[in-house]
Amino acid sequence: MTRTLTVGLDGSPESLAAADWAAGEALLRDLPLRLVSASDWQTPAYAPTGALGAPTPPRDLRRAYAQRLLDEARTRITRRHPGLRVLDDEIPGLPVPALLQAAEDAELLVLGSRGLGKVTGFLLGSVSLAVLAGSERPVVLVRAPGPDETERQEPSGGRPAADHGDVVLGLDLYQPCDAVIGFACEEASRHAARLRVVHGWALPPYYYGGTLMPDLNKDMATRVRSEVDDVLRPWRERFPALEVTTQVTVGGAGHHLVDASHDAALVVVGRRIRRAAVGTHVGPVTQALLHHAACPVAVVPHD
Repeated sequence: MTRTLTVGLDGSPESLAAADWAAGEALLRDLPLRLVSASDWQTPAYAPTGALGAPTPPRDLRRAYAQRLLDEARTRITRRHPGLRVLDDEIPGLPVPALLQAAEDAELLVLGSRGLGKVTGFLLGSVSLAVLAGSERPVVLVRAPGPDETERQEPSGGRPAADHGDVVLGLDLYQPCDAVIGFACEEASRHAARLRVVHGWALPPYYYGGTLMPDLNKDMATRVRSEVDDVLRPWRERFPALEVTTQVTVGGAGHHLVDASHDAALVVVGRRIRRAAVGTHVGPVTQALLHHAACPVAVVPHD
């Protein structure tokens, strides 16, 4: 089966922004774009029960609503990108299992991420978080642009502009993963963008003293930069035309990646696949980034 670039729709501005972003990405990858919407509705955990609870609409109305979302999004996308092949599917079932099933046949799954503004950051929806934690395919979360922002895609027909910022890679130096690094390199090459590699580090606990030991601090920083260069060397050779810069800074990686996201086109991080039945399986760095990033975030699962 031919892989697609798949986007989940729920009628929110965030999911429409995700569809716009995914359309540009599908053009660059020369893949068909698949729009999907789940026909069953998931009742929130806080919803009232009993006679006062809101009744769930009949199935035929839910299916009609899902199809209308797909039709409207398809019209919007084909008007902006007339050369793009667009598929649409109304998938039976609840959103999380439906989207996880759709992701299995996707090169990339794109979802909307609900933002609360620049100060408070993101409120990642429960569906997006559950899909992100359960998917074994890369997932990109896209927020809707604010009133003072412009969309990153061209408004009509063309490919996404390449001058909207770097692709930023959050590098885990001690557990580097080829799937994550390769995704970031390919994405930067595809967009003719610079790859900026960010690694946050800290002195080991037994080196307490910090600024009181400047020589040790400097030596450790030099060693970390050398180790980062060693990890990236084969990727520089594999992508000789790709401009790669490194940012090795003291402190946790999460807030450095959030800072980098404000002038980036995409931030790429990894997520170790954990198949335990309990928990969301999203690490603290990824969690912080998902809640506060200012640009789309790609999460690449790996064993």
